[in-house]
Amino acid sequence: MTSIKPIRDPESDWLLTPRNAAVLIIDYQPTQIHSVDSIGTSDLVNNAVLVARTAKAYGLPIVLSTVNVATTRNQETVPPIRQALSGVPSYDRTSINAWEDREFYEAVKRTGRKKLVMCALWTEACLTFPTLDALREGYEVYPVVDAIGGTSTIAHETALRRVEQAGAQLITIPQLICELQRDWDRAETEEEFVDLMFADRAFVGL
Repeated sequence: MTSIKPIRDPESDWLLTPRNAAVLIIDYQPTQIHSVDSIGTSDLVNNAVLVARTAKAYGLPIVLSTVNVATTRNQETVPPIRQALSGVPSYDRTSINAWEDREFYEAVKRTGRKKLVMCALWTEACLTFPTLDALREGYEVYPVVDAIGGTSTIAHETALRRVEQAGAQLITIPQLICELQRDWDRAETEEEFVDLMFADRAFVGL
């Protein structure tokens, strides 16, 4: 048995597809990572790497940003994530809200995608602010809840409530991978799909 093709347009599909979504990765730098208290450091970094690998595997446009590297107040994206994003340019800024940085904003617009899968540190600031701005401009925003973190559990959870009430659609890594794959008949990414799901421990015990 095979799926009926095409069942719907991958560009206008209301679900995420490799042709209608972009991934934004914001401020995965040492200062931010080590001040997160709502998730363990290794889990946070590993999960962000999985999001980066997923975006690469499915060919999604990626917009990467840092804050205060040029001013020497902060360091670059941590190596495991930067390595997973090999070849992806990084937009450094001074604004806490990435949406207020012209280069970042224009890079998002250039993707041509209206569905934004977003990872940022911290949840209560660098995730919340661009999410609220993007929603107001008509974008759909999907914060990846297991790849982000806040300075405390209450800060993280309160920020998620705020963006969800504003219209953001919370998503997890396994859901993201499955939504992009969608069909076992998508042979060109089947191997990466399985590898990513095992890396996320979704298939542990099988």
